[in-house]
Amino acid sequence: MTVLFVDIVGSTRLVERLDPEDVRALQRAYFGTVASVLRRWRGVVEKYVGDAVMALFGASGSDGLDAYRAVRAGLDIQAALARRRPAGVRLSVRVGVATGEVLLDLAGVRDGGHGAASGAVITTAARLQEHAPPGGVVVCPVTRDAVVGLVEQRPLATLTLAGKTLPLDVWRVTGPAGSRPARHRVPLVGRRRELAGAADEVTRALRERRPRWISLVGPPGSGRSRLLHEVTRAVSSVDGVPVRRRVTACPPYPCGELAPLADLVRPRPDAAGVDGPGGVLAAFLAAPDDDTVAQRAVVACREALLGLAAEAPVVVAVDDLDRAAPALRRFLHQLHVAAGERGLPLAVVTTCGSGSADPLPAPARRIPLEPLGPLDTGRLLRHLLDRAGRPAALAARLVALVGGNPAVATAYAGGEPSGVPAAARRLVDARLDRLDGTRRAVLLAAAASGGPAGAAEVETMLGWPAGRAEPVLRALAAAGLVCPVAAGGWAVDALVARVAALRLSRAVRADFARRLRAAKDTAAGRVPGAETGVPSRGAGEREVCPLGAGRSRRSGGGARPAPVPPDRTDLRDTVPGQPGALRAVPGRPGQPVRAGPASAATRIVPGVTAWPERPGGPSSVVAAWPGQRSGPSSADGAWPGRWTDPSPVVTAWRERRTGPPGRVGRNRRRTEPGGRPLGLAA
Repeated sequence: MTVLFVDIVGSTRLVERLDPEDVRALQRAYFGTVASVLRRWRGVVEKYVGDAVMALFGASGSDGLDAYRAVRAGLDIQAALARRRPAGVRLSVRVGVATGEVLLDLAGVRDGGHGAASGAVITTAARLQEHAPPGGVVVCPVTRDAVVGLVEQRPLATLTLAGKTLPLDVWRVTGPAGSRPARHRVPLVGRRRELAGAADEVTRALRERRPRWISLVGPPGSGRSRLLHEVTRAVSSVDGVPVRRRVTACPPYPCGELAPLADLVRPRPDAAGVDGPGGVLAAFLAAPDDDTVAQRAVVACREALLGLAAEAPVVVAVDDLDRAAPALRRFLHQLHVAAGERGLPLAVVTTCGSGSADPLPAPARRIPLEPLGPLDTGRLLRHLLDRAGRPAALAARLVALVGGNPAVATAYAGGEPSGVPAAARRLVDARLDRLDGTRRAVLLAAAASGGPAGAAEVETMLGWPAGRAEPVLRALAAAGLVCPVAAGGWAVDALVARVAALRLSRAVRADFARRLRAAKDTAAGRVPGAETGVPSRGAGEREVCPLGAGRSRRSGGGARPAPVPPDRTDLRDTVPGQPGALRAVPGRPGQPVRAGPASAATRIVPGVTAWPERPGGPSSVVAAWPGQRSGPSSADGAWPGRWTDPSPVVTAWRERRTGPPGRVGRNRRRTEPGGRPLGLAA
């Protein structure tokens, strides 16, 4: 999750010299401007604190570019306030952006949803904003790594933030990054077949003067940009005639619909100049983000590229076409058709994501990029580890986690194998958030099982009827997120399972474990929960899917979740179904052993005193922590050393019950002041 804080510089002095009516007009204009920019970049206003605004990016779903959207929103807020001058006053603001882990209440994710997020990253973003220069946008190291290459940054002095034990390196973002050639320092591994196929298609198109469209299709991090670079280098000449290369990349959320087109028609040092109507083309190259100017230059740009193809073979390469606006895709289609009608030697090579369904003009060929095999993954990891100065033996541990994805391999080569690198988590989070709610719930439940999970096991964890999970698991297998195992069941991808564990709250994981224990106890003919001392769901209580009842999830950085508390000691002295049977119950150290009636409702816990039936009252015992005496259930837990009367079976945890007395299980839900239940699901 990425958090943005923005605040006015010198607001106290400003308010003191203005009339209250002018202050109100200024605030309305200021908050309206900030909120409109945040909405445009898909940010959610979490709260207003005085003159400060806190926004969340990635709350309603991650696209892997949450940090980039937050940084661009900060830059646009600065520009919008400088242009608008709310109430005729020139405002100067500071912006701080930080990325990390938060606990998110999904029900509160809306503009003004105060308290929707909790985590240390919120404080970090607020402190960064306080240390930002007026008119500046300052980011933390995690955010900096997430937007490297997408924005221009420069380091600032290391800061010591209040409440932080270690100093923090910070960077100031100055604007979006301009187009620059990509640098590839790692050798191409495992893509010889795809490279040869794409280069052969390009060569045929240029030699036969029959334009072709070649699309390199693969998920993020699969190396499709690197393969595009190698394809354009592989075809340097055709029949002794040098090939002219025109390369551009579509940035995420471009400022102008046709801005990437400028790189295709801009003269380059290694190629001849582009001919065309100088006035319109020059205006477009001077202001590529201006959509009005770009629309007037569309015809001139197309004729300029066709003119180049009439002189020599041309390869037009466009990276990340799935990010492009419809106007740019339409331009490329028209260019391809026009070159075919004129019989020009031109080839269009693009890259896009696996889910892209954009129709391609004929003749065309899609070349899919499958995950690297174990041997190629090991070779790549050993090379990356050697460059990082780390032992090559780590490659054997990382092969299963990488999953054949070169970007994940690069992230793990510079991080710890026991954790999840931030770059790898961004990729998986975006992949999970593209799933619908049903598939995501099944995937998270299967990952929480701790091993291969069968459809029946998943249905037990989610409280679903039999037969509902099997088709969902098959759909997840088709997407490459799970795979069937020989012993039966479905195994979740190793990296996906790690990220899923980070997304689930402790309460949901504990609920999953309780349901699995109850199902195993029932199958073995035991009373559910009898051997754990943990209360099970009441007989008249409806089972609810924990991922639907909760409405919160862990989101953001790579912190490891706290472990689920282990099961309580096995209670082998419990004899259900034998009312009146006496069982010895150990008391506190130094006290005699007491005995009491062991009825079907009695749970005997070592270290807890079991009191006999009170005249006129029910025969039951409070299940409490070892060595604790507790009494009737109330909104508060029973404290050690407190002598009270027997009550229905409850667990003396410091929780408040949301249902009527005597109900347990799903009624034990933590609440916040006012009685509203806290969300605890993923």
